[in-house]
Amino acid sequence: MTSIQKSYLFAVLVLMVLSCSGKESVEEEKMDTQPSKESMEATFQKLELGLSQKSAWKSHWTSQGINMAMEEFEWVFTDSIDPMEMPEKNPILVGDPLFPYQFAHPEGNGTVDIYSYKIEAQDGLDKPYLNPDSEVIWYRADGMKERLLFMGPSGMFEEGLWLSPSEFLVMGYFQEDEGFRPMLWLIRTDKHLLSQFKLKKVVGEYSPESYLSRRLKGLDLSTNGN
Repeated sequence: MTSIQKSYLFAVLVLMVLSCSGKESVEEEKMDTQPSKESMEATFQKLELGLSQKSAWKSHWTSQGINMAMEEFEWVFTDSIDPMEMPEKNPILVGDPLFPYQFAHPEGNGTVDIYSYKIEAQDGLDKPYLNPDSEVIWYRADGMKERLLFMGPSGMFEEGLWLSPSEFLVMGYFQEDEGFRPMLWLIRTDKHLLSQFKLKKVVGEYSPESYLSRRLKGLDLSTNGN
């Protein structure tokens, strides 16, 4: 074997070793994102507490003919989120129709808003109406705006609450081919982690604005304002 052949063989072996170690790293990384049984049990207890505090949302979906017990939900994934940040103070002030429906941080670090992106309710509109997309925004006390979650027209964020100073729970639904599926999103703001949970069953027919019309008293969302 010539020296050139030996060098080529050595290079191929090095590449094979690096390739195998890279695959192992990817598999290990995927395994690390799988929550432990103990961690999942603790998370489900928190979610159950959240559902009990938002009984109106739970009963609203129960009235659609499905069981909204926590054991009927299942974990989908946990992944890191890359929040979009920009300088912007909260524009939703006293007098704004959506002001009462923001979620104040339990330790005074601003507020979370899940409705203003979805609902057009500015002065000059005959009626408020729903935009196709939804987002969860955190207006922090330091004057920064942080997008925590975004969803296109395939679903809607309907409710939310702070479970702790670093955990915000969002409740809503996805629209699928089979129907409408209640969903939960748990956001860890300190670690920028998102866990998604889905109900095992779907509702065949559902009026998309039905919960928001109940929740946002004084805002008629039954017709489009365009």
